Amino acid sequence: MEFIFITNNVQHARTAIQAGVDRIMVDLEILGKIQRQGHLDTRISNHMVNDIHSMRFNIPTCNLTARVNPLNKCSKSEINSCIEAGADTLMLPMFTTDSEVEEFVSLVSGRARVCLLLETSQAFVRADSIFECAGIDEVHIGLNDLHIGMGLSFMFELLAGGVVESLTSRLQSRGIKFGFGGVARLSSGPLSARLILSEHLRLGSSQVLLSRDFTNLLSGPLPLRDVEFTREIEALRFYLTDLDLTSPELLEKNRLELKRIVHDIASMKRMR
Repeated sequence: MEFIFITNNVQHARTAIQAGVDRIMVDLEILGKIQRQGHLDTRISNHMVNDIHSMRFNIPTCNLTARVNPLNKCSKSEINSCIEAGADTLMLPMFTTDSEVEEFVSLVSGRARVCLLLETSQAFVRADSIFECAGIDEVHIGLNDLHIGMGLSFMFELLAGGVVESLTSRLQSRGIKFGFGGVARLSSGPLSARLILSEHLRLGSSQVLLSRDFTNLLSGPLPLRDVEFTREIEALRFYLTDLDLTSPELLEKNRLELKRIVHDIASMKRMR
């Protein structure tokens, strides 16, 4: 399982990599994001292309992803700038059609890996034709915007209700690497990271974003923050090792428990 950490802070990135994080993501996406998520407690970054260059210069061997803006009149320039700055993978958000994906793949032109961030209702409905596009290296299912687009109360309803499984089964059949959502520390959040990671294993996921919970760890006092961050990453790794030995029956039990908890959380959110 690859852990992806979003930051434009070189020191935070260095700490994350030393702790065992697999990828650093610089998040350039801003177009339309405030309108979609401004009323929610979500992460809206202020990263810039120069941050990619800084990461590559200071941590030359890191696996570096850049989430760009949705396709627009400036996409060619933005894509070229990200590749020139040293991005290994480019992530396309908020696409709705296979033609957008084909255009993005053409603009990247084999100079970086292509990751699709599937997070619109339209892309979900059109997933079969989208996944047939040549040049897709990986797909990440974005639970936040997708649940907003579907009018749901809680983003993990997509996992509990079978939407994620519908997509991952099609990705597996095509041999496309995928991941979904994010994960917090094992001890944090209303929905246990243990249950979420259990679903990652059951569905065959190979990547997950580390939530803002991990970013917050690195805003504490030195040197405790680095030690605590490393300890939490190791805890996730140890738990994943244990999951590898878990029986299908226990994974199914975890799935049902996750479904029950998600239903309860979503019900409470609808009542507010």
